[in-house]
Amino acid sequence: MPNPFSDFWDFLIGNTGDYNDLGSWKYFFVALFLALVAASIIIAVRNWQEDPSQRTGRHLVTWLVRVLVGGMWFQGMLWKLPLPVSSGLRYWTEQMGARAAFPFHRDLVRDYYLPYLHIFNPIIFLAELTFAVSLILGLGVRLVSSLAIVFVLHLWLGIYLPGTPAEWPWSYVFLAIVMLMLAVHAAGRSLGLDGWLRRHVTAVRDGVGIVGKLLKVIG
Repeated sequence: MPNPFSDFWDFLIGNTGDYNDLGSWKYFFVALFLALVAASIIIAVRNWQEDPSQRTGRHLVTWLVRVLVGGMWFQGMLWKLPLPVSSGLRYWTEQMGARAAFPFHRDLVRDYYLPYLHIFNPIIFLAELTFAVSLILGLGVRLVSSLAIVFVLHLWLGIYLPGTPAEWPWSYVFLAIVMLMLAVHAAGRSLGLDGWLRRHVTAVRDGVGIVGKLLKVIG
């Protein structure tokens, strides 16, 4: 019987239904996820060693929550594959066409989302991959988390009405709240790349130049 520990291990080694549906491509995504986690640990250790102010339980817990939420986005991204249209995304988009909270939203899904799902599917895949990479590495977390809030609220309103399978609307609200907290507290500065860049790259620390200003604002 599966349990949280066996499920976690199966995800790490790529032995889940979503992974197995990808065929040999699953090994690429397993390697990508493990590389991101390894990089996140290295970045966290460097921050811990270089910045005494980050050697606190608050920063450590913030890092852990950020990486876990990033892992959630990575796992959710997998069932948006294979491209251009995954069966999972098509199914849930059809659910939105019948269960969105407002009539105009249901019409939008039926008239535009579903007919052009071959365009929207890759965009959604890249969006969730961006959320995952940003949170795991702690890069541009304020901007990416803010965008993720909009993404999640769209899901909340899109699968709002009762139906089968049942969805609890509050689950999306809570996820939006988590993303809001990560954005408000600039979680990438807690043992993440956003914090490392502010110490080591003068342009980012002082907000100089287009790239420096951008990285300072989004992180």
